[in-house]
Amino acid sequence: MGAHPCSRHAETGARLREVMGGIPPDIPVRAPTAVTSAEIELVHDRSYVRWIREMARGDRFLDDNTYVTAATFDVALTAAGSAHAAAVRAMEGENCFALVRPPGHHAEPDRQMGFCIFNNAAVAAAMSLQEGLERIVILDWDLHHGNGTQRIFYGEERVLFLSIHQRNSFPGTGWPEEIGSGRGRGYTINAPIRSGSTVADYVWILEEVFLPAIRTHRPDLLILSAGQDALYDDPHGRMRLTPSDYGVLTSRLLSLDLPTALVLEGGYGPSHGKAIAAIFSALKGSRAEMPDNLRPSADTKNLAALLRKVMPY
Repeated sequence: MGAHPCSRHAETGARLREVMGGIPPDIPVRAPTAVTSAEIELVHDRSYVRWIREMARGDRFLDDNTYVTAATFDVALTAAGSAHAAAVRAMEGENCFALVRPPGHHAEPDRQMGFCIFNNAAVAAAMSLQEGLERIVILDWDLHHGNGTQRIFYGEERVLFLSIHQRNSFPGTGWPEEIGSGRGRGYTINAPIRSGSTVADYVWILEEVFLPAIRTHRPDLLILSAGQDALYDDPHGRMRLTPSDYGVLTSRLLSLDLPTALVLEGGYGPSHGKAIAAIFSALKGSRAEMPDNLRPSADTKNLAALLRKVMPY
């Protein structure tokens, strides 16, 4: 799926080609696979899916930053299908990274948003539940809040949704008081950290909040909405992560010893490919460690303390 004509859009095929440069040569590459419209409708309204099909008969913008082309519908079905395939392989013992586009975590049941058409991670989770899994965690470390994933599972107790993201960034959601509703109350945990944060802040939230919540939830599967736009050189954010930091985060999550599937979300900076390489290094068993000179901010520690108070665990 190419960029809209006359556009300098950040979300293009060139971005994925750069990401692919971070795959080590000894990593097997699996063929993509598509889902059906009916499977997309596990998380998206049927009318919305039909509307996307109609809109994708040509090149047009659906909003200020989300576009379609004649290839979009089929490509988006394949992105969601490949996310599900990664989940299936994870359950079979192979931690797998679905390097797909367009991204998905902003896509809500009835609308596109923020470059996203269909919610790939949500489709993978919903299909996995339909196939017999009892509990799933979706952890989103993209720079931006995964509003679409949150909305899809906001009332669902079988899916624990965790998001760490830059405070006051697009789309303006993801606050600590957003904790789920009905039977899903307590199964959404948002950690909006301040701009300028380092991997020490991310690790603090993981160790103090997310990992205990995951252990209590006792999931069958962990799905990572893996957007690497918190890198120091990403034009969309103001965080200070380095490529190797993503190896640190991946290593910490692999310590849970859970089937783990990663699904690509954002990431637009020059060092994105290096971050992907660091993630694969961790998936292969290399243990990445956090630099000794970094410490979490007082703001992050206060946020973690607040989240521990509101968590129903």
